[in-house]
Amino acid sequence: MGDETGEISEEPKLEVEGEPLGADEYEQAAALPVIIIPGVQDIVIDIEEVVKADPDCYELDLNYNRIEKLEKFELLTRVERLNLRWNLIKNIENLHILTSLVELDLYDNQITRLENLDSLVNLQILDVSFNRLTKIENLENLLKLKKLYLLGNRITKIENINMLTNLTMLELGDNKIKKIENIDSLINLRQLFLARNKIIKIENLDNLINIELLSLQANRIVKIENLENLTKLTELYLSENGIERVENLNNNFQLETLDLAKNRLKSIENINNLVRIEELWLNGNSIDNWKNLEVLKENQTLKTIYLEHNPVADEAMYRVKLKDIAPWLEEIDATRCR
Repeated sequence: MGDETGEISEEPKLEVEGEPLGADEYEQAAALPVIIIPGVQDIVIDIEEVVKADPDCYELDLNYNRIEKLEKFELLTRVERLNLRWNLIKNIENLHILTSLVELDLYDNQITRLENLDSLVNLQILDVSFNRLTKIENLENLLKLKKLYLLGNRITKIENINMLTNLTMLELGDNKIKKIENIDSLINLRQLFLARNKIIKIENLDNLINIELLSLQANRIVKIENLENLTKLTELYLSENGIERVENLNNNFQLETLDLAKNRLKSIENINNLVRIEELWLNGNSIDNWKNLEVLKENQTLKTIYLEHNPVADEAMYRVKLKDIAPWLEEIDATRCR
């Protein structure tokens, strides 16, 4: 997620060996020459001057420079990576000449629309996270795109990406999406991030047989379902939903990490087939029956478990009892086992 920055409201105190300077020393120190570091002071960088300094560069870093407009990139003939994080950019424009671009980073700006990207046909990574987008659009020419980051916008629907069949990673977390849809063609997808949306059901994932990581934390899901085709899944994140039962994971025997923290679980069940499970996050549920924990005896690959903030974790000798059930555990509630 983006780092928040704020303006300094008062001048910092100069100190020597931890002691504040006196009036004379402060005056002398203030008279010393000041080195201005681009991106630290409140200045706007001259893009044209930076480009002229090295027009043949392969990577150009313009992060955190209060840039308001994209322009004056004409001299760049070889640039492959353009970093423009933490600026004040409102429009994607004047990039048509940069056909060699492989990576474009526009994270944390003020962009309201995906546009003017048609000529960037070699782009493989595009990050427009933490902007003001409301719609996914105008990406049809970016057929080489492998990673698309649109985290932290105002997008309401997954659409207009079905042609991006080379995508291996799609990040749409922290938006306003209500339904998983229109991604059937993304058969090369390995990682799908949809946390912090308004999704009520796990669905329309049948064709995504190469998915290895699925993130759906902090949605409105009440049931684990429709994951039977995702046999390559190794990481499943479903914390902060309304799930009441562990179920329908029979085909997901490759799972190594299962996150069901902060749901409505009262018991642990249907995990005996998870023969590769290493991390199980169940903290913040309502599990209260020690006999139910006996099922963990069948998961001898389990290394880490989180059970804090469950009724069972309030009992005396909780860690000892848990270690007796699963002596192979290496970590309980973020604390190493002795």
